[in-house]
Amino acid sequence: MKKHNFNSGPSILPQEVLEQASKAILDFNGIGLSILEIGHRSTWFVDVIEEAKSLVKELMQLDEHYDVLFLHGGATTQFMQIPMNLLDDGETAAYCDNGIWGSKAIKEASLFGKVHVATSSKDKNYTYLQKDFAVPTDSKYLHLTTNNTVEGTQWHSFPETNVPIVADMSSDIFSRQMNYKNFAVIYAGAQKNMGAAGVNLLVIRKDVLGKVQRKIPAIMDYKNHIEAGSLLNTPPVFAIYVALLTLRW
Repeated sequence: MKKHNFNSGPSILPQEVLEQASKAILDFNGIGLSILEIGHRSTWFVDVIEEAKSLVKELMQLDEHYDVLFLHGGATTQFMQIPMNLLDDGETAAYCDNGIWGSKAIKEASLFGKVHVATSSKDKNYTYLQKDFAVPTDSKYLHLTTNNTVEGTQWHSFPETNVPIVADMSSDIFSRQMNYKNFAVIYAGAQKNMGAAGVNLLVIRKDVLGKVQRKIPAIMDYKNHIEAGSLLNTPPVFAIYVALLTLRW
């Protein structure tokens, strides 16, 4: 009998995905090589990652104004990489402090610019979400965590603001219908809802990039990853393949 896993992650994967992935470990698509052995710039893998990107856009109903990246580092790396790419020294970003993940994101963002805590439920151990709060109009973006796994709270509707919204969707991405076009940046560690541990999905609206003046290390610059098609360096090939299988499912 199939067992259930109620841990925070990695999560249970569909049986069909496990079966297809196990076959690919021995022989990927009948080419005589394991998925673990193929070159990440080979046409075999380029086809994998391009289909995965296409499926993400299809499921989110996004257009050409968005780019899809598969990156190393998990969602936690994005706590730092997002402000590095979107927030200049002296500029302000608004953050929702509604749980452990939001509080960690705030700590990292403060290394790159000013952080305005637009709403916080820390006073009651993060057991509620404040629906009405003000977002300063000069904020470069508003960051929130759509589902707080530790505290058990979830945004069912999102703030109405002209400020670009950045959303950590690690634990509920693709789990419900929503208008993904409401967000300028979406990121998620794959292991909780769309695949195996080892890869991070990032969806970014093109108009929010290229506005910071700081020098960004090449490997941390979103523009470099977009230009390289998520192949700037060797990607987590197997984790991306499992994500593709899950997206197909």
